Amino acid sequence: MIGDSGLGARDATVARLQQALSSGSLTAATLTAFYLERIERLNPSLHAVISVSPHARAEAAASDAARAGGAPRGPLEGIPVLLKDNIAAAGLPATAGSPALAGAESGDAFLVAGLRAAGAVILGKANLSEWANIRSTGSSSGWSTLGGQTVNPHGDGRNPSGSSSGSAAAVAAGMSPAAVGTETNGSIVSPASVCGVVGLKPTVGLISRAGVVPISGVQDTAGPMTRCVADAAAMLGPMAGPDPADAATTRAPEVPGDYTAFLDAGALTGARLGIWRDGSKAANPATAAVLDATVERLRSAGAHVVDPVPLPGMDEASEPEITALLHEFKHDLNAYLAALPGEHPMTLAELIEFNKRNADTVLVHFDQDLFERAEATSGDLADPAYLAARGAADRISHTALDGALAEHRLDAVVSLSNGPARLTDHVLGDLWDFSTSSPAAVCGYPSLTVPAGYVGGLPVGISLSGPAWSEPRLIALGYAFEQAAGVR
Repeated sequence: MIGDSGLGARDATVARLQQALSSGSLTAATLTAFYLERIERLNPSLHAVISVSPHARAEAAASDAARAGGAPRGPLEGIPVLLKDNIAAAGLPATAGSPALAGAESGDAFLVAGLRAAGAVILGKANLSEWANIRSTGSSSGWSTLGGQTVNPHGDGRNPSGSSSGSAAAVAAGMSPAAVGTETNGSIVSPASVCGVVGLKPTVGLISRAGVVPISGVQDTAGPMTRCVADAAAMLGPMAGPDPADAATTRAPEVPGDYTAFLDAGALTGARLGIWRDGSKAANPATAAVLDATVERLRSAGAHVVDPVPLPGMDEASEPEITALLHEFKHDLNAYLAALPGEHPMTLAELIEFNKRNADTVLVHFDQDLFERAEATSGDLADPAYLAARGAADRISHTALDGALAEHRLDAVVSLSNGPARLTDHVLGDLWDFSTSSPAAVCGYPSLTVPAGYVGGLPVGISLSGPAWSEPRLIALGYAFEQAAGVR
């Protein structure tokens, strides 16, 4: 139990912890100490955390002082949060899991400043797929040189998916009540699904990317990873908002201050939802049955379900997408490294050479073919080859997703997020049956994954994807499904 709160790690939601903190049955100091102890005890086997903040206990004490003085700072006062280790925080360099960035220096990323202003205690840094899975086509998700191999807490040897592997595994194992992940394509929703937690990939531009190691200015975003939809809603408001350092945030409409206001257990009544079955056509019968059960729950809760809804052409988007991403990665990473204080490689080319010099540790399990392919591009975002690839990926994805949403007047497209966790394999790399993250990821639209069932004791989630800036509606729908399904 956590102090005298009566709560354990499995039922410690943000709302319940805030109730305990407000009532005085729990202090932030006790809460932070509880999670630090769990990390110390569980991390040697799960490798979900790269580093613990040396300032966490002092931040917790400051939180208790603020509350005692009658001036709690915000909705996350005293709540411990883990950050994926490609997100900068003062005193904790964003390493992307690589020793190449161990000497980087930085202050807080914009989103971290927002979490602190809301009262959050930064617990430490979560492990990740090194360089957010953009280093190699043969990578093992959840492995990084600095953090080792993250393990899915739902099964020995099971992979946590990536790249926000440690964020998902840590929340699932009760090593933190909440975490922040990042996604370019699937890196929040996929690990959240296979680890049995909630993951929200917001509209690109809702949350600033300033202070986050980049892959693509077109598709990158950070987002909350939590035990329930209400906690994701509580996290989202403090992380969001306009930032002059990220032009994409200027496109966002007025950001709600409190996304928990949209939690609505009755939101499925009258909702129009389309089922994208083709995205999971490779699912085995037991996994496909989770989607069938989901459809029945949605209908029983009063939703109007259009089943199936095709997203034509999505199979053709992956090739132009990766071509565009490699151009964007070279351009954006070189700019990031050039502006990053501290000792580290200053370009992608220097990073490739660093990895070669340290191959006995950095390249021990897989190579850096994606780095080398990115370096071989011009890295010029005015390059006709780049513009053609990005244009093709965007055209295919928008035609498919926008077309489905408009034709059927849908609130969201529903799909299986992916299959159950596969075994980690450092020889063959990741082996996954399917993923349905691409339409929302390429469009830059929001996607919310919520636990929907189990296959052989392993979690499987469903994703709800909607148009740009539809986070309030997705949160309402996801919350209503969560209450109806009762899976968590």
